[in-house]
Amino acid sequence: MLDASGWQALFSTAFKRSRNPMVLADERRITVDANRAFAKLVHRRLSDVIGKPLYSFVREGTELTEEEWNELIMRNEYVGDAEVVQPDGGTVRVHFAAHPELVTGRRLILFVTLNTHRAGRHFRRHIDHEHDGGALSDREAEIVRLVALGETGPEIAEQLHISHNTVRTHIHNAMVKTGARSRAHLVAKAMGAGLVLS
Repeated sequence: MLDASGWQALFSTAFKRSRNPMVLADERRITVDANRAFAKLVHRRLSDVIGKPLYSFVREGTELTEEEWNELIMRNEYVGDAEVVQPDGGTVRVHFAAHPELVTGRRLILFVTLNTHRAGRHFRRHIDHEHDGGALSDREAEIVRLVALGETGPEIAEQLHISHNTVRTHIHNAMVKTGARSRAHLVAKAMGAGLVLS
């Protein structure tokens, strides 16, 4: 069993290595850490991201009042869409999930963005509040960890020598068990709780 510092090191490695844009923000909405994928998404250097208000990277990001923000982060999980603003004024529409992370020992909120090309009526899924809460199987945890690192379904299938449909089934089962409504939500929940770091 890993101690707290071991989990922190694994979380940090997964966070930094992921091809999925990820940000850790504190309760004041200040970016505490971000990975290179997020810096690439917003077309800025990491040093220009860390320490800045999270809402400064989002169109109309200051619309939430402090009370609304506090209510949002007290939900324990949140899934939404936003327009990320780039320095040239362009925007990129993203689907993200936010979840408090428990690994670093600080109260931080982990934001995860996945590919948004599937936007549309099937993009969001209803959270199953009656999820079974069962533990992820070893294979499910392995696949969710690979999704967290930014691997696509076909890449995971090839790497694990299984069919793409089998990958989808494992992801679906992990979503049902955790009550996640999207892959981004699944990754945020699983990483935030340290479920896929071993």
